Amino acid sequence: MKITITGRKCSPRESFREHAEKKLAKIERFFGSEVEAKITVTVEKSSQSVEITVNNNGMIFRAQERAENMNEALDKCVDTLIRQIRKNKTRIEKKMRAGSFDVFEDESDAVIEEVEYDLVRRKSVNLKPQSVEEAILQMNLVDHNFYVFIEESIGEVCVVYKRNDGGYGLITPEIE
Repeated sequence: MKITITGRKCSPRESFREHAEKKLAKIERFFGSEVEAKITVTVEKSSQSVEITVNNNGMIFRAQERAENMNEALDKCVDTLIRQIRKNKTRIEKKMRAGSFDVFEDESDAVIEEVEYDLVRRKSVNLKPQSVEEAILQMNLVDHNFYVFIEESIGEVCVVYKRNDGGYGLITPEIE
C-alpha cells in the first residue's frame, strides 16, 4: 500500500506514520498492495482532524473524523472506511477479485448489506455555460446543496457544492 501523509498546520511524527501503516493494513487486506491511501492531518484549536482517501483502480473511499489527538481520529477514520467497505461489499467484490472479503465473514459485528439502491426520482436539467461564481449564486437561489453546470472557461460539466465548513467546493471531470 502506498501511503501519503500530509499535515496542515502540523508535521505528523514518525510514530503517527507507523500507527497509520498498522491501521491501514486492515484496508490493504481488502484490496491488495496496489491500493493508494492519502492521509491529511489538520490541527485545529480544540481538536485534530484526519481525512483518509483510499483509491484503488478508480474506486474511491473517503472518511474524515475529529478527535482530541490524531491517533484517535485515525482510528475512527479506519473504522468508518471498513464500515463503508463492508456495507457495500457485494458491489465492491464484483469489481475486485472474488474472495478478498472471506477473511471478514466470521467477525461478530455483522453489517446489513444493501441489496439495491432505492432510486425514487430522476430529473433532467438544462445546462448552460456559466462561471463558477454564477453557478454558486444560482445554487444559493434555488437553495440546494449542489449545482450542475457547464463551466464556461473549459466547456466541461462541473458541480459546485456547499461544504460542511461553510465554504464551497468545485468538482471538475478528469477522464482516466
